[in-house]
Amino acid sequence: MAGARPGQSVFAARVLYPPHMPQETKMEPPAVTQQRDSVAGWSVDLGDDDATFDILEKAFDYRGDVTLTLKDGSVVAGYLFDRKRGKTLTDSSVRLLPPTSEERITVRYADIRHIAFSDRDPAAGKSFETWVKKYIEKKLKGEKASIESEALD
Repeated sequence: MAGARPGQSVFAARVLYPPHMPQETKMEPPAVTQQRDSVAGWSVDLGDDDATFDILEKAFDYRGDVTLTLKDGSVVAGYLFDRKRGKTLTDSSVRLLPPTSEERITVRYADIRHIAFSDRDPAAGKSFETWVKKYIEKKLKGEKASIESEALD
């Protein structure tokens, strides 16, 4: 099979080196792309409505914790697990899980003055594709390969 390497199964060749994948055409290695696209460590004052919607959408996609400074000066921190995007900042909100309680905190977009992203995305580099690649590499080496995922830290 095209793409298979000596001693490699056809299945492994298809999964590890599939034909016509976008990764083949990228100019930068994935680690560089992830680092450039990551919001880890960002600290941003929210300004106009469009920028606020954009930044809070990135916060929703982020897998680390965020710290929100509200316009009244209070601070809320935690994992942003949900958001309701309305037509305006006033009818849009995010929900966070604080690190020390099971309480769910709701904050309106209009009340947020500043957002800071934690320095590290705990799930970075732990995509399903990475897991499959490691699993197949272990199997091909004859090592024990478990379907159990690794801890996120």
